[in-house]
Amino acid sequence: MVRVALAVLVLAVLAAVTFALAGDPGRASIDWLGWRIDMSAATALVLLAATGLVFTALWRAILWLASAPARAARARADARRRQAADCLSRGFLAAAAGDGSEARRLAHRAGELADEMPALVRLLTAAAADAAGDEPAMQAAHTAMLGFPEMRLAGHRGLMQLAIRRGDREEASRHAIAAYGMAKTARWAWRAVLEQNLERGDWVGALELVKSGLERKIVTPVAAERARAALLAASAASLEASPQANLRAQALDYAVQAAKLRPGFAPGVAVAARLLAADGRSPRAATLIEQAWKEAPHPALALAYRDLRTDETPRERGRRLHGLAALNPGHRESRLVEIEADLMMGDLAHARAAAAVIAQAEPPTARICALMARLAHAAGLADEARSWIVRAPAAPQEVEWSDIDPQGRAFAYAPADWARLVSTYAEGGELIHPRFERREPVMTELPDLPVTYQTSVPFLTAAETGAFAMLRPDDPGPDAEMWGDPLAEDDGGAPR
Repeated sequence: MVRVALAVLVLAVLAAVTFALAGDPGRASIDWLGWRIDMSAATALVLLAATGLVFTALWRAILWLASAPARAARARADARRRQAADCLSRGFLAAAAGDGSEARRLAHRAGELADEMPALVRLLTAAAADAAGDEPAMQAAHTAMLGFPEMRLAGHRGLMQLAIRRGDREEASRHAIAAYGMAKTARWAWRAVLEQNLERGDWVGALELVKSGLERKIVTPVAAERARAALLAASAASLEASPQANLRAQALDYAVQAAKLRPGFAPGVAVAARLLAADGRSPRAATLIEQAWKEAPHPALALAYRDLRTDETPRERGRRLHGLAALNPGHRESRLVEIEADLMMGDLAHARAAAAVIAQAEPPTARICALMARLAHAAGLADEARSWIVRAPAAPQEVEWSDIDPQGRAFAYAPADWARLVSTYAEGGELIHPRFERREPVMTELPDLPVTYQTSVPFLTAAETGAFAMLRPDDPGPDAEMWGDPLAEDDGGAPR
């Protein structure tokens, strides 16, 4: 209004100046209660404008005085809001720092001040109780949240976390399912329900959940595909040994789907190949293994491929393994398969030369020691074979070789291992190796040799080539002092 009055005054002044400059200022008269006032038109305009400005100022003053109580109330409310916001911010910082007593004090103070922010006060109350380790207070705070639609999701999450702390899986599952039904994009709820399904071994339920998560765009298509492949493989493995024919057929279907989804997923391909071979469909199993070998060779796949046929000669099997290695010739596993094939075909010179390259390029593992021992034994070098046998127990295990148990079964995982594999493979596309982590026995291919040494000539020949660590010969002769105390003297010199 002040701006309007100023505009009117400016216009009046401009009009007065215009009239004065025009040479005909005009006249204005006012008759009121017997009084008469004569003046120029310009003066009248200025007086009118000034009078309007004065009345406007008086009106504004009256309104300002009338609104003083409301302004004071607003100022007090603003001060309370500022204090409440300060208490809330400092309270959340105290809760994050683990200062439960300070967080509780500030939560109580914020509750007295923040009439317009009850949701934040409840969140701070729950966070303060958590920082103070007061589970009953946390339970009460999160339960109270369930009564407010905008806070119900946070309440379910807090109650779920409390149930997990107490070990109440059923209660945690109930809250996670309720939260997942409320929020379409709550990844934590989806993840919690998925983990509970995996923990129970409910592979079918987990598959449905992965499909739902993909539809809601909670997970990426790549992660969903990897998760489905791992879950299908886990489902197949759980039904593989079933005595019912329909369940074995279902297992075969699951395994083939897993191999189609992710051809490079070795556990799924290995289970599928096993089931297909048992069903008399070895050519189809061979095709799956060959496709997987092109993407990610694994020793379990090579063993499965080797044993697909039992009606062939060693030379035929060697040629077949050479064909598998040729699908990914630069990979270390392919070079090892070629050595195995040469050993089957009797080409010991080529096999030993290729194995020596691998043994020199890397620290020999227990698997390499076993392979070198087999090659030496096949060549008739018993002492060299023994030297590799001695090194094998102390050599490190290969991570992927640990996926094969002592009976030659690949990926014979427990349900908990499959559950962890699903999570790890879905998130990063990586396999787990639980047998390696637990240091469980693995399949060994060490040759069965007698304990006593044979003639020392092969031993000396091998020692001169530097192929193995030197061992004490049967009869050290005049150089006995160089070898130290004999291993045993009471049984003819044979080591115990």
